Amino acid sequence: MEEWVGQWWHKAITRIAAAPPNAERVLLADMQRSIALLYRAGGGDPAVRVAPAAASRHGGARRFLERVAGSNQRSAQSRLDPEVLALPPEIGVFDQRALNHDLYLWLAALAAVFEPTGDWIADNRAASSRALQRFAGLRSRHAALVTAHLAQRPALSSLRAAAVPFEAAVQAALRGEDHGALFVQPGQVAPVWLWLAADAPAQIEATPITTSTAGDGPDPDTEQDPTAQDEASKRRRRAKRADTGEERNPLLVAPKTESITTWSEFVRLARGSDDEPDPNAQAAADDMDTLTLARGKQTTASRVKFDLDLPSASADDRPLGPGRKTPEWDWRRRALLPDHCAVQCLVTQPQAPFVPSPHLRATAHRVRRRLEVLRAAPRNIKAQHSGDELDLDAWVRFQTEARGGVQHSDAPPIYTRRERGERSLATLLLADLSLSTDAYATSDARVIDVIRDALYVFGEALAATGDAFEMLGFSSVRRQHVRIQHIKGFGERWGEPARARVGALKPGFYTRMGAAVRDATRRLAARPERQRLLLVLTDGKPNDLDIYEGRYGLEDTRHAIQEARDAGLTPFCVTIDHEAHDYLPMLFGSNGYALVRQPQELTRRLTQAWVTLAR
Repeated sequence: MEEWVGQWWHKAITRIAAAPPNAERVLLADMQRSIALLYRAGGGDPAVRVAPAAASRHGGARRFLERVAGSNQRSAQSRLDPEVLALPPEIGVFDQRALNHDLYLWLAALAAVFEPTGDWIADNRAASSRALQRFAGLRSRHAALVTAHLAQRPALSSLRAAAVPFEAAVQAALRGEDHGALFVQPGQVAPVWLWLAADAPAQIEATPITTSTAGDGPDPDTEQDPTAQDEASKRRRRAKRADTGEERNPLLVAPKTESITTWSEFVRLARGSDDEPDPNAQAAADDMDTLTLARGKQTTASRVKFDLDLPSASADDRPLGPGRKTPEWDWRRRALLPDHCAVQCLVTQPQAPFVPSPHLRATAHRVRRRLEVLRAAPRNIKAQHSGDELDLDAWVRFQTEARGGVQHSDAPPIYTRRERGERSLATLLLADLSLSTDAYATSDARVIDVIRDALYVFGEALAATGDAFEMLGFSSVRRQHVRIQHIKGFGERWGEPARARVGALKPGFYTRMGAAVRDATRRLAARPERQRLLLVLTDGKPNDLDIYEGRYGLEDTRHAIQEARDAGLTPFCVTIDHEAHDYLPMLFGSNGYALVRQPQELTRRLTQAWVTLAR
């Protein structure tokens, strides 16, 4: 009875103390694309992603009912780190929607020029000055934000004596006045919505910390559980590492049952045989300012699952050759680590020929007939001295150079001419065969099934054009095991063996995309054709068991794509990941990828992308 009354009282007082939602609030989800665009246009690092911030403690005053209910102790405040620009999931601090909207834009502009030194007030003042110089159009909006926010700040007379100097320094800095030499931390004052928090460079650890890695990565017996992230798990949280310490067998005295329980910031308690997920883990994470990650023994379930995933040498695919070493880009060191990854090419041994469904066979026949036309179709040769039509690009270039003083002949190359000729084109298709392809893309087909169908139709279509092409798959288990799956080689005819290998494709492990792209670049760069296309087919962003996720994996993949461009290749990505707009423009460029929103459209969109690039 007492427990029931206590729960009822807590819910009632919390509901009464909670402020009603502001109808003028603006959601981060609605502004995320605009924020990312403004941040990168202002010079922000393209590898930094925008994400919702987790709530943290603040030092602001609370109303009487909030103190009784124990609520409003935390708020989502803006923060910048090397991987993420964390912003509040929603902003409703002002009564006008326009001000809430402008606050998101201001924070994006501020983050683009933010240079942390460890002094919170000084850093924000300096960044504000730089932002107003770079984004002159935001000056009037920033002035309105400062005026509105100063009106919300607590009066100095209402604060405790110890808090007055901190609040006075903040208000002076907002007004542009001298704030003195007082060192203030964000948690010592009420939230300053116009400012960012960031660690000084010396405080940023070399290895990024995420909720899925601790130390230098899991032990070899570990595997991440590829579950979908909900909105709460996408929030950016602060974390630090800690050693688990020496294992002992302590004698613990059981606490009294009437003791008040609470979340602990960090307890060195090993749960090596605890296989069940903690149902209170999300609530505990929400209640902590800093998560402490420690590397210890693995649970039995994760160890068994990993052993089952790795096939034995006799059951594994047959290796082709001794393997190769490839470099990897470390963005933290700004260096290319030589021979960092081990790449092994393998070929599967199909047990039976691939028998496509009648519908898939009809689709392949239809696409094949369409692409056969390209084999004999005339092509437009641009930038000719004479021709059938005007080349608008060449004409604009000629006029621009002429006005700039560049001398041209009497017959400038500004025409196009249609000619029949042999096309010189080689294509390498690199398919992601990671563990995530085992998930269902539709109600009756997995991602790997959709990829398998797309590869079959693609192979049938390109065989009709007569152009050289190669098809590979890839997955990885850390940097020591990057697996390249041979499907069809350049010197191999598209026939029953290649079709059978397509039909035998199965989900692999993880997605170390940079190493796979470098190996594909090496193969394609050796081709003599004038035009060389590198198509990457994937269902998600780069990741692996170790530190190869987040910014590390994105930076390495971007560097590998740039290496492909430097080698004269044309890289292009086709993806079914609905979050691709958040990271693929950084990797392949804004026009270097295609997002397939309906997985069943992958077959058509893949061949359509090839036709567009091959022209």
